[in-house]
Amino acid sequence: MPAPVDPTIPHREHPRREDDVIERIAAIVGQRNIPARERHIGDDAAVLAPFAGEVVISTDVAVLGVHLDGDLFSLEDLGFRAVAAAVSDLAAMGARARGCVVAVSAPAGTDLEELHRGMAEAAILTNCPIVGGDLSSGRDVTVAVTVVGECPGGGAVLRRGAMPGDELLVTGPLGRSSAGLRRRREGASLDDELVVAHRRPWPRLSEGQAARGAGAHAMMDLSDGLGLDLHRMADASGVGFELVDVPVALGATFDEAVSGGEDYELLIATNDPSRLRMVFLDRGLRSPRTIGTVVANPTERTLHGAAFERRGWQHQW
Repeated sequence: MPAPVDPTIPHREHPRREDDVIERIAAIVGQRNIPARERHIGDDAAVLAPFAGEVVISTDVAVLGVHLDGDLFSLEDLGFRAVAAAVSDLAAMGARARGCVVAVSAPAGTDLEELHRGMAEAAILTNCPIVGGDLSSGRDVTVAVTVVGECPGGGAVLRRGAMPGDELLVTGPLGRSSAGLRRRREGASLDDELVVAHRRPWPRLSEGQAARGAGAHAMMDLSDGLGLDLHRMADASGVGFELVDVPVALGATFDEAVSGGEDYELLIATNDPSRLRMVFLDRGLRSPRTIGTVVANPTERTLHGAAFERRGWQHQW
């Protein structure tokens, strides 16, 4: 973790030693019960025990002011969301989390301990330990999270496997995160149920593993909105779709459910929805909800017979 400048303090204060900064962060994010034969924070690289099945790796970046409004939410929220969003990519593949590394760049005066407390909370709740990382000074508060997972007993579920005749399902109602951001802007408190959905998103790890176990053909998380991510699945699979329903979360609008994004519910395509629901029930999970059917014609993409517009959250450069 090289840190030529300690970004936790203002320029005019006497710099603290790099080792002191790292020790404080390690005390926050370090796991107490590290598995035998593993080495997490403290060396040049982490050492993990052998993986079961396929290894799944993903990286996600969160920037204060881009992915989270710093005037409305805390650095702790940014840290939590950064880890949760990255872990959600493992959920989308049906993988089990094994660990993550975090890299932080921030300007002088940033409360890095607050930021890392949010990361540590998400890591504990998702059982995805932070095993290492990096720290540097920079203009913006930026958190890059790389997650590593495994798919024991079978391959990861890709987004390109949807087949004509498959049923399309989602793991929960949509639009809660976008509605939470709107409510926060309107003055709602941080403990408002929808606001919590925005600042503390929950990756559907158990649901992803259940769907993989039930033989799902294709899957992805709805990080950018159903109106964009469903088209991405259809593009990757070379198919179309006919939607009969868009489940809108209580308190959200239809537009928020379609294009708001950051719900992190899973979109699943399967030819055996009864088996899927049975596996979910056996594991104590909420039954997924049918929203439509996959069709062979890739140009046929409708909701209630009308064209389903491609829209959702995208970066602009």
